[in-house]
Amino acid sequence: MPCSREQLLAYYAAALAAVAGRERTRLALAHSPPFDQTIAIGKAAAAMLAGAGDALGEGTGRRLLITKPGHLAPIDLRGPRTTIIEAGHPIPDAASLAAGELLLQWVAEAAPQARLLFLLSGGTSALVEAPIAGVTLALWQQVNSWLLASGLPITAINRVRSALSRIKGGGLGARLVGRTVRVLLISDVPGDDPAVIGSGPLWTPPTTPLPALPEWIQALLPTAAPAAPPHFPHEIIATNAAARSAAAAAARAAGWAVVDHGAGLHAELPTVVARIAAELDGLAPGLHLWGGEPTVRLPPEPGRGGRAQTLALGLAQHIAGRADVTILVAGTDGSDGPTEDAGALVDGGTIARGRLEGGDPAQALAQADAGTFLAASGDLLATGATGTNVMDLLLVLRR
Repeated sequence: MPCSREQLLAYYAAALAAVAGRERTRLALAHSPPFDQTIAIGKAAAAMLAGAGDALGEGTGRRLLITKPGHLAPIDLRGPRTTIIEAGHPIPDAASLAAGELLLQWVAEAAPQARLLFLLSGGTSALVEAPIAGVTLALWQQVNSWLLASGLPITAINRVRSALSRIKGGGLGARLVGRTVRVLLISDVPGDDPAVIGSGPLWTPPTTPLPALPEWIQALLPTAAPAAPPHFPHEIIATNAAARSAAAAAARAAGWAVVDHGAGLHAELPTVVARIAAELDGLAPGLHLWGGEPTVRLPPEPGRGGRAQTLALGLAQHIAGRADVTILVAGTDGSDGPTEDAGALVDGGTIARGRLEGGDPAQALAQADAGTFLAASGDLLATGATGTNVMDLLLVLRR
């Protein structure tokens, strides 16, 4: 029988396959009429655009692809009908602003009778941007850096981003009055809310209040309310729940009992670590699954790592020396925070292996440097770009 690490990798792979951007997009567009323009934005944009091409062929029209560096391969979409921009993530850069201006240009050039297809996935908020007047690139980067280190949930982060943008919070949709627009979404947010995915560029402006912000950000906020766009059909084609369901099915087929604990990772990271660690001792044998994304408060000079790696190391401390528990924590997009690792696969030997290489787990956690410790212990998980993005998965195999 395969070892528990191999089994967890197999269940993680089953989860990714169920929410693969290319296949989910192909299925959603199987009976669609053609479009004049197809615009794909996000970490899964290349896979979604490939799926549109599989379903529609030349019926995608001219194509704009905006994604994160490293998320094009292994799909070759280059050609005279496709414009590609690789922009900054998680902090927007000059390419993000250039992508925003090009996006606005494409929308402005769309004929009144044009049919437009938008394919949006996680990462859209940073990858394409057109800030309001007075917000320079340097200011925009400062705002995003503060937001990402604040510990605010993604709903609040994207609410602030929408307020400072000409395209988020329905701003793009307001420029498409009279056009025929269809939107396919891969959800990377709690509750799968179209207003939050990619900061809702084609959705009704958010009405939720802004979170408490420092005065220097408050001073940037506009006083006028954004224009509401027309209603365009939005279809969510991949979710964290679907990924968990597929992992569960694979484990049941292998003979394991399965408990899906739901989207239980939506809290501040120390709270999630403490809660899951407290639950571990009472878990029945089998596969246990959680989904979501913890929020993180970063120190002034964080080290290497992201949410998934930090959660994995925190739980590895709790199971140190045990032989009955193996844990996989990973982002479904193949990256974790600002790193190129998806997450980590830890067991009862993780802490001992890392200490043998000179690592200190408590210090690594305090310095947001879990990735350095997990690299030393040999437990980092690297997948490369996955072609999807439905938040994080926590898989615990209890024997």
